[in-house]
Amino acid sequence: MRFLATFQTTDFFDTLVSLAVAFVLGMLIGAERQYRTRAAGLRTNVLVAVGAAAFVDLAMHLAGADGAVRVIAYVVSGIGFLGAGVIMKEGMNVRGLNTAATLWSSAAVGCCAGADLAAQAVALTVFVIAGNTLLRPLVNAINRIPFDERTSEATYSVRLTAGSAAADRLRDELEERLEQADYPVADVEVEAVEHGDEDKVEIVATLVSTSVEPDELDAVVADLERRPDVDHASWETSTKD
Repeated sequence: MRFLATFQTTDFFDTLVSLAVAFVLGMLIGAERQYRTRAAGLRTNVLVAVGAAAFVDLAMHLAGADGAVRVIAYVVSGIGFLGAGVIMKEGMNVRGLNTAATLWSSAAVGCCAGADLAAQAVALTVFVIAGNTLLRPLVNAINRIPFDERTSEATYSVRLTAGSAAADRLRDELEERLEQADYPVADVEVEAVEHGDEDKVEIVATLVSTSVEPDELDAVVADLERRPDVDHASWETSTKD
């Protein structure tokens, strides 16, 4: 058997150590994710770390450092597809970005272990766990700070509900009124809405990302709502990230 001819005890134990390091460190990262009931928990992070370590270790044995570098590049891009599976969009909110980033970091830990850089793998694990735990109180403190539209850049939308017959005219008036208030419009969409037997549309003007004065935008919306053809007018905001 070719296995008997090529088997080397030192190489085997080197691989065993690399996989063991990736397993333990991936388990530490995954335990924190499992405790917080994230989509990618203990087993997923362990498998990502061990799998990355196995690929890099295999390349190291077959093609040396150059082969490992090429494999690491494929691991980095491949984990991106895996991370995309845990990212979910719910309306204007996006969930799972932190979990995807943690998977990416677990792969980096595995790559370090597979490249026989155990100390670097340990250091990276410490930073990943610290980022997911020690930074949490800071994130909560920042989130409790009241949102100030005057100092925060976000995406703002102005919405009008009106009869379909007046849609074209109101669309032009909406853009003109916002331009007069120094709020440039990036895009305007007209969407049909169900309203009993009447034909109604919703005109949505998305402003260029900028800071706004809430009182000014309230005045613009109030002025538009006084138009006889407008049933309802409002504005809303959503963060870019």
